[in-house]
Amino acid sequence: MKALFPITLAPITIAMVLAAPSVAAQDLSGEADPAVLAAIAKADLAEKADQLQSTAPAAKAMGLPAYDWWNEGLHGLARNGVATVFPQAVGLAATFDPALMEQVGTVVSTEARAKFNAGPVNADRRIYEGLTIWSPNINIFRDPRWGRGQETYGEDPFLTGSLAVGFIKGLQGPDPLHPRVIATPKHFAVHSGPEAGRDSFDVDVSPQDREATYTPAFRMAVTQGKPLSLMCAYNSTHGTPVCADEALLTTRLRQDWGFKGFVVSDCDAVANIWMFHNYRYDAAEASAAAVKAGTDLDCGTTYAALTQAVARGLLSEADVDRALARSLEARYKLGIAFGASNPWGKIKPSEVNTPAHRALALEAARKAIVLLQNENGRLPLKAGTRLAVIGTNADDLAVIEANYHGTAADPVTPLEGIRRQFGAANVAYAQGSVLAEGAPVVVPETALVADGKPGLRAEYFDLSGKQAFVRQDRRVDFNLTRMAPKGLDAAGFKARWSGSLVPPGPGTYRLALDIPACWKDCKRHDEVRLSVGGKQLHAGMLGKQRVEFELALDGTPQPISLELDHYGEDEGLRLMWLPPAAAQRAEALKAAGQADAVVAVLGLSPDLEGEALQVQVPGFVGGDRSDIALPEPQAELLAALKATGKPVIVVLTSGSAVSIDNTMADAVMEAWYPGEEGGTAIAETLAGRNNPSGRLPVTFYRSTTDLPAFVDYSMKERTYRYFTGTPLWGFGHGLSYTTYGYEGAKVSAPGIGQPVTVTATLRNLGAMAGEEVVQAYVVPPVIEHHPVMTQGVLQRQLAAFTRVSLAPGKSREVTLTIDPRSISVVDRKGTRKVVPGDYKVWIGGGQPGDGAGAWAQFTLTGQELELPK
Repeated sequence: MKALFPITLAPITIAMVLAAPSVAAQDLSGEADPAVLAAIAKADLAEKADQLQSTAPAAKAMGLPAYDWWNEGLHGLARNGVATVFPQAVGLAATFDPALMEQVGTVVSTEARAKFNAGPVNADRRIYEGLTIWSPNINIFRDPRWGRGQETYGEDPFLTGSLAVGFIKGLQGPDPLHPRVIATPKHFAVHSGPEAGRDSFDVDVSPQDREATYTPAFRMAVTQGKPLSLMCAYNSTHGTPVCADEALLTTRLRQDWGFKGFVVSDCDAVANIWMFHNYRYDAAEASAAAVKAGTDLDCGTTYAALTQAVARGLLSEADVDRALARSLEARYKLGIAFGASNPWGKIKPSEVNTPAHRALALEAARKAIVLLQNENGRLPLKAGTRLAVIGTNADDLAVIEANYHGTAADPVTPLEGIRRQFGAANVAYAQGSVLAEGAPVVVPETALVADGKPGLRAEYFDLSGKQAFVRQDRRVDFNLTRMAPKGLDAAGFKARWSGSLVPPGPGTYRLALDIPACWKDCKRHDEVRLSVGGKQLHAGMLGKQRVEFELALDGTPQPISLELDHYGEDEGLRLMWLPPAAAQRAEALKAAGQADAVVAVLGLSPDLEGEALQVQVPGFVGGDRSDIALPEPQAELLAALKATGKPVIVVLTSGSAVSIDNTMADAVMEAWYPGEEGGTAIAETLAGRNNPSGRLPVTFYRSTTDLPAFVDYSMKERTYRYFTGTPLWGFGHGLSYTTYGYEGAKVSAPGIGQPVTVTATLRNLGAMAGEEVVQAYVVPPVIEHHPVMTQGVLQRQLAAFTRVSLAPGKSREVTLTIDPRSISVVDRKGTRKVVPGDYKVWIGGGQPGDGAGAWAQFTLTGQELELPK
């Protein structure tokens, strides 16, 4: 949006600051400590420019060690070795639990400090070792086709903002002057795909949709969560790149919302200003535009051109000083620069993936599971039930860890969890199909044998070749990011797997070697050697490319040998394949025929949906989806399993809504990408040890044809707030193994501009204890001739929610308080108002008409009230 709120920043010099620090420091940075300003005064312009790039070198004049600003903590500390891995963000959103989010944020920041404290405070820090965490992602998941939607808290602004506030408070801790880490909500603003073209995408968003949908969560996060950083997005709006949008980054963010921290660009977004948006001529002009607009730190190297920008008069050195003061103030508050105190230095390096942290990951995974369908009370399953567990997602590490993740120390896949819960003797397993046509999956344990046991014989050595230990690995599916198997050095080791490849039948097979290669700080890529049937298929480095080999196999076991020389930076190794569909399905049907019930673990994978992926298979393109239906190979498998006549329970693992033919299943649950304890939580839910209580943070549409064009950012017919069709399962939906009732709903509405309270008595009518997510939805009045909705009529909006735990037969009065912003509407000019009229409020376990609940009404009279931006 172009200069809707113009502001002029007067030039300020370091000399002025030192002469009158109490006034000038406020002008320069808001709350910069004198130690920060004094350090800036000692640096020349080139050194200042260095410090405003994400990989900042040591600055001798300022007394700063090297520091990489980039670290991630989306659902656990990421990309720096072993850490507690929680459910992916969209799964955390399904908990509808801000208090849990604060606990998760606390664990993430504690583990970040624990790793940071393993070295001296003044040690150089490389990427993913710092205390500036670029999370949470609070963009609105407006369309299920967006591959990065899994990183968000779903489609509702109020839910997203509420969870973001909890997570930010957990990350930063109780003392804003001494944060544990610094949180960075992203990507501000109006950003949610497509991934292809994101570097130059221009969003033509209406003022109404911008205010009603795309900015409320950011406002809530900033004004209530008080983050000390924020990230601007890749895209532009109405021709202005948001990282160069002064109206957005200065007027709205700092003046209207009172933001006091620093703004960092998405990676290379400043370069995009001139290279892809064509908004400025070169790097110097782009850098000047970004700094003057309010982007203080560049994730990238474009701010190296700030020296040219000053020399050419495009901005002043005072503009650079202001950005630097805001950024370095963060390092000062963290207690890692300029002699500042560090109260979090007492966190021990051992406080990573502790039993308490792992227990919280399990609690989150339990609460995230959404029971979508349970025909005739098929679930929970009885003890001793013989199960056929079918589906490649039943035993895949990537499905557990998702994206932007740490390395799970002891991840539990669904297959492992079900075996532990129901007994291995009662569980048969078959992969059944690939996820999508042409997309390789991990070679399963059923196709690998060594010494008469599933899997391969694994020998591990140090780099000198000395053997460390021998074990049986069920599959070759490892995350080795800055870690090594116990007793080995993460900087390097060797491994050899041997045994037999046992194909499920004759046909043409494609084997694949996949290494998630490092792309920064790489000194040497790993070397891999693979032989099958006595023929060497590969020897050498893989780099960033997956390598595939076509084999004609007759169905008999073939000797296989796989060797890895790991040099410390490449991030894992997977042995994958594309087997013949008929052979896979026959194996699955054989397992189903011997079982009492089938648990089909189906869905998607971070290999298919994610950030800027190089994926071109049916239904998927570049990390996004072109079709929201369950991919055809899995749909065909599901139909075949249903045809056996055995009860079929579908467990969906995905980062987004998947449309399935629900007549093919007796029960359906959504487990998302559930984190390191995901398999345990799934198995406990199947067995009834966990009573499911999650709710959908997104709409499950019936078909891709229900959706507008992906590139259209209008909210008309998008999300539950504007969709007029009938979804497969709606936002807020979730079943339980018990039943609830609501009685005596009533509303207290003092007047326009005052909070509204809605109260009802909640009763557990069933035989099992459980947690109910009580939700309040407001239906605004229909106002004739009032310019409220132009892009689509607001159907209803989530206004409040809480979790309530109840034993069987017990009841509790529940009161929800609704803020005036949650009953307001937005007119076509983007003005938010509380308007007079007749309102309806639904209080229940889902949206109106979805399960138990009750209506109440209230009327507001008087003049409409305009709310602050």
